[in-house]
This record gives sequence, C-alpha cells and structure tokens, in this order.
Amino acid sequence: MRVVEKTGKTVEEAIATGVQELAVDRKYVQVEILEEPTKKGLFGLFGTKLAKVRVTYEDDPGLLATGFIQNICQAMGVKAETQVTRNSENCHVNITGPELGILIGRRGDTLDALQYLTNLAVSKKLSDRVRIIVDVEGYRSRREETLIRLAKRLSDKVKRTGVRIVLEPMNPHERRIIHTSLQDDSRISTFSEGDDPNRRVVIALKRG
Repeated sequence: MRVVEKTGKTVEEAIATGVQELAVDRKYVQVEILEEPTKKGLFGLFGTKLAKVRVTYEDDPGLLATGFIQNICQAMGVKAETQVTRNSENCHVNITGPELGILIGRRGDTLDALQYLTNLAVSKKLSDRVRIIVDVEGYRSRREETLIRLAKRLSDKVKRTGVRIVLEPMNPHERRIIHTSLQDDSRISTFSEGDDPNRRVVIALKRG
C-alpha cells in the first residue's frame, strides 16, 4: 500500500497532485478528504485554507506476482508469459511458454518453491493477505487428476489384499487430494504419518 497526503486550492487539485505522485490511474485510488478548502475569514483578515486529502493506492496482487515471476524467469533464461485470474479468495497466475519443465521440477517441487517465494514477495507489499496460486500450463490440475486416479487404484488394491499401502512423500496440498478423493469410501481409511518433508499418506482398510 502506498499513501500520500497532498494539499491544493481545491479538493480535486489536491487529489490530482497525489495521483500524479503515485503515478497511477485515478480510478485505482481511494481518497479521504482531511480538510475542506475555505475562503478568507472574517473581514478578509485571514488567509485561504487549502484542501488536504489522503490518497491511497493498493497494489494489484496479480501485477505484483507476474512482475516477480517474470524477473525470476528472465534470470533463469526462460521465455514465459503469464495470465492472471482472480476470485474472492485466490489470485491464479498461469505461466505459459516453451520448455517450462524447469519451472515445474520433480513432482512440482520447483513450482511449489516458486509459488512460496511469489507469495512472500507479494505479501510484503499488500495490507491484506491474498493467496497466490502459481501454475505452469495447467500442471496442477493434471497432477490432481493423476493423484485421484492413483488413490482410487491403490484403494482397490488395499481392498483386494487387505494390506495397507504407504505412498511417497507429498506436500500438504497433494496429501489433501488423496484424503478427499477417498473420504466417501466406506471400506477405506486414510491418514498421514511422518514429518515434513517426508510426510506420507497411508491407505488402509477401516478397522472393524
């Protein structure tokens, strides 16, 4: 958030000065009138009182996120473009371009790191926290579909053999996908064991 206080002969003049200093469009700022201008006082003995306003600009999280990501990509020598979508809870940044595997990494490890750093960079400049979801050409949705299919296939195996299965280490988001995809199966129980970053989901038959 950036805030300036400005004076002027009129309220609009003071606002215009503040907007000019912030170098943003007028429609993106919030204005608080601190003092209304007044003309000369009794018998003209007192001078004119200037208008005073407080002009506030809240940086756009999508622009902050894309700027940070573009700087990272440039430093890595990666040609990429970004598209931003926003809902009431999250700001989604999807990265597109050729040869972006380096931004995903092994099972999304690099992408998770990029998302974490982007959230840190953006949160330092915003008064309200906004969660930034960073994706590379829809990787996260494809990964989610893969995990759901994996969970269903392994749960069927557990039901056939009666032997519990311990999955590979996953981050909290991916573990949640496994738990959610099997939560309505009356014969299957899922839980996590171990400590991060080696925490794993266990799929087992329900007791009794």
